[in-house]
Amino acid sequence: MNPDDMDAVFQALSNPARRRILDILTNHPGAPVGDVADRFDMSRIAVMKHLSVLEAAGLVTSRKEGRERLLFFNAAPIQLVYERWTTKYARHWAGRVTDIKYRAEAQAKSESKAARNPKRSKKR
Repeated sequence: MNPDDMDAVFQALSNPARRRILDILTNHPGAPVGDVADRFDMSRIAVMKHLSVLEAAGLVTSRKEGRERLLFFNAAPIQLVYERWTTKYARHWAGRVTDIKYRAEAQAKSESKAARNPKRSKKR
């Protein structure tokens, strides 16, 4: 993803109305433009402008069916942003968590073994 594409994604996500549109499309894939516009206290034209920004960023795709335009959320641009900044850290922390898991399991196994075979502290 080039920097201009990434800028478009951040610009699209910066507006609460556009984030709400994405939430609507996540919960109602294939919603017609009119149904989405009906959920806002703004004109249909204003909603269409927000949709244009979302489409330019690749966050919304549409398909014509008859006289309606059906809208769908496309998470790929957000995934690319996520991967750019978090993947290398996720790998590091996943490795660290795995190490902690193995150490905890080894300690629990050791303690369980000790509990089953208590050492005799009495001298004969």
